[in-house]
Formats: sequence, structure tokens, C-alpha cells
Amino acid sequence: MEAPLPSTLTVAAAGAGSLHIVAMPYPGRGHINPMMNLCKILSSRVPDIIFTFVVTEEWLGFIGSEPKPTNLSFATIPNVLPSELVRAQQYSEFTDAVFAKMGGPFEELLDRLRPTPTVIMADTFLSWALRAGNRRNIPVASFWSAGGTSFSFFHHFHQRHGHSPVDLPEKGDERIDCIPGSDLTSSRVLQQFVDAFSIVPEAKYLLLSTVYEVEYLAVDALKASFSCPVYTIGPAIDFSRLTDDSCLNDADYLKWLDCQPSESVLYISLGSFLSVSSSKMEEIAGCLRDSGIRFMWVAREEASRLRELCGDRGIVVPWCNQLRVLSHSSVGGFWTHCGWNSIWEAIFAGVPLLAYPIAMDQGSNATLIVKDWKVGWRVGTEISGLVRKFMDLEDDESREIRRQAKHLQEVCRRAIRKDGSTETNINSFIRDISHRNNSSGS
Repeated sequence: MEAPLPSTLTVAAAGAGSLHIVAMPYPGRGHINPMMNLCKILSSRVPDIIFTFVVTEEWLGFIGSEPKPTNLSFATIPNVLPSELVRAQQYSEFTDAVFAKMGGPFEELLDRLRPTPTVIMADTFLSWALRAGNRRNIPVASFWSAGGTSFSFFHHFHQRHGHSPVDLPEKGDERIDCIPGSDLTSSRVLQQFVDAFSIVPEAKYLLLSTVYEVEYLAVDALKASFSCPVYTIGPAIDFSRLTDDSCLNDADYLKWLDCQPSESVLYISLGSFLSVSSSKMEEIAGCLRDSGIRFMWVAREEASRLRELCGDRGIVVPWCNQLRVLSHSSVGGFWTHCGWNSIWEAIFAGVPLLAYPIAMDQGSNATLIVKDWKVGWRVGTEISGLVRKFMDLEDDESREIRRQAKHLQEVCRRAIRKDGSTETNINSFIRDISHRNNSSGS
């Protein structure tokens, strides 16, 4: 028999009037990482702020030992599936469980926390977290871990359909006509997302993980549409990974990169969630071998098998410090699944992109990369010739996307400097939640 839960849960010592932020990310790596990184950024600005970072029990096992601020405590709620690692294979079932099973335990946790939370920072998809805050008169900051353009799409999609049922065609290619570049697996999943966006206007703050200057058209449209403040606080990436050597003692891939010519290596990572089939991975391996280019491929559990298929011009590893690799002088390109966090790590490093979207918002992200920002190309069927041209530093088109990538890098770095747009927005958010907290406490 399990021991009864304590009536209260004290997370950290807090001074009078200090902020207690409860962070509730969607249970996926692409949501947890930027939420944690935002907590780290806020922590560095306000020393007496405290955080309760809420994850499922399984996710605590994944990230509990990773570096975190001393003023951040983890709290757990039960897993939504027996193993959340199956979420890619059972995506509809996973999202059903997230929307149906997490809200109750979160509210029970919320009521046990001491000191009483002053702000809830919740993933935009988790509408039950926003409703829980409203019922308790706790202001909620809705945190969107993707881009302003994709947020705008869902927002306008909701405005168009309202609460009416959303019917998607059955064929995957037709689905793309409904949601540019996206595959939301089923109309039920899309309906859940649309329902989540129906309650976003009730949030007191909206946080977007983007840089204003890069998506200003979408951001300005959202500011005009919402009555609450909209802050661009991106890129929400962990810059400390550039200098953290704690996991690099056996990093042979860095030694290998040190031996390669400048900008000669194509880095490849196709994400940790939804992935391509084994047969497609084998095809990619053959194309890389035939191309003759240098490459470094992060292939996770497929690494050992693919290593034998790729030839001797590159290396295949199960994991790496991605930001450290992208910032290495020998890396000259990034073949990516177009996850938002990966895109911004590449932008920060000034590396051009080969866009290979798999699902969700990745197709629209690929459009931004190729058509709007002009910092990359879309991967098609003729892979060997494409990657050779992409990595040819003397090719005019290749040189142009590199020039654009360096320009976007400078835009990003200006935003995160003192008085830049991101720094200004983060400071404004801190000031606004502090003012609300002091006003309510007086």
C-alpha cells in the first residue's frame, strides 16, 4: 500500500514577497527543454525567485540528474501511459492521456505546494493547467515552445472552426493541404489542439519561444489579436552547453571534429521523437556514402547498425552535445527534421540547414527556412548530389545560404544582448509578474 501524500509540499525557502513559479511543460523533450531553459534564464535574472518544475515520474527519471538552478525543485505527477517512450508509436493515445489524465493530479499538486504559487507557466497545449490557475486566481503565462508563425496558424484555425468538429481527410498527403507541412495523425488530435487554443485568451501572459526580428509579422499580428502582453523570449536554448564539459570526457566525436577542415562536416540529426523508417535511414546512409562528403550523424539506437552502412567518411553516434557540435568550426551544415529548438541552435551557430520535416509543425518550419529566411534547402529524392552541392563552399548558391545564415545569426545574437528585443521582453515579463505579485500581496 502506498504511503499517503503529505498535505503540503514545501519546495524551497522563499523570502517574503518572492515569486514562486510553477512550470508545467507538455511531457515531451521538445517542450520540456525550452521550458527548463526559460526557467534557467529567469533564475539568472531574479535570485530570490523559486520554481517548481512539474514532470511525470518517468520524465523525472530522464532529466532529474541534469544540471538545474539551485532554486528549482522537481515535483511529479503520475505517468499518463505505462511507458511514455511509446508516444511516437501511439501518438493519438498519448495525447488523449495527456489531455484526460494529467489535469487532476496537477490540481492536487497545486493545492499542496507551499509557498502558494504566484504564477503558473504552462505549455499552451495544456488547457487544463490554465483552467486550474483561473479557478484559483493564480495568473497563468501560456508558453508556446515553437514559433510565432505556427502559433498564429493554430490561433486562426481555431477562430475559423471554433468548437465545431474538425474533419481531416484520411490520406496523409491530403492532410498536408489542411495544415501546411503538418501531420497531426488524426482529427481527434487536431481537435484537442484547437480546443487548447480556445482558452489561450484567458491567459494573463503569452510567451513565444522566438526572436521578434525574425518573426515580427506573425508576432505583431498576435499582439493586435490578444489583450494580454505578448513576449518574445527566444531562443530558449541552453547556452551553458557551450561550456559544460561534464559529459564530454569520452566525447570522441569532438576529437574527430577537431581533425576535420573548416566547415567541411555535415551534421545530421532527425530528432528524438517521431522518426523516419529503418529503410529510409538505410537509404540516407547509402546516399551519404556515395556523396563522398564528411558527416556526423546522431542516430540514437540505430547508430551501431548504420555505422556499418555509411562508409569511412563520417561517424555515426547515439548522442552528442548538439549546440557544442553546431558551434564547432568544422561543421558547415545541419540536416534537420526542423524541430524548433534544433533550428534555433543552428541559427545561433550560424549554420545553414537542409530541411527534412517529418510531422507536426516541422513542414511550416521548413518553409520558413527555405522560402522566408533563405538559410537552407529542402531535401528531395536526389540526396547524394544535393548534399555534395550543399557542402561545396565554392558553389554560388551554397555560399549565398551561408551568407544568409550568418546574417540571421547576427540578428539572433543582437536580440539576446543587453537592450536587445529578447532581453527587453524577458525583463518586461519579470517586471510585470513581480508587479502583479506585489499588488496582490499588499
